[in-house]
Amino acid sequence: MWPGLFFGTLIVRARSLPEPRSMKEQIKGLIIENLMLQVTPAEIADDLPLFGPDGLGLDSVDALQLVLALDKQFGLKISDPEVAKRVLQNVNTITEAVGQKLAV
Repeated sequence: MWPGLFFGTLIVRARSLPEPRSMKEQIKGLIIENLMLQVTPAEIADDLPLFGPDGLGLDSVDALQLVLALDKQFGLKISDPEVAKRVLQNVNTITEAVGQKLAV
């Protein structure tokens, strides 16, 4: 008998299913993982500026990595620097852009 099969029925193990997370939590996780930040999602407020000394303190290299990660994860392509400034302001603005992309 193969692991995961029981009387001809596939049993999905709980650990193999991703926990449902809100889009904002997914984006916070993407930011933390891809930029290797030493913070938790709870420490990133939805409206916290991602760049500058009064926010998370990301820089232009972080912006490039974040753009690549958003493209890979959600298919969100950001090629215009002005669009990037508008979209990458905070978790709320990224969530809005991803939501618009996914609604298409």
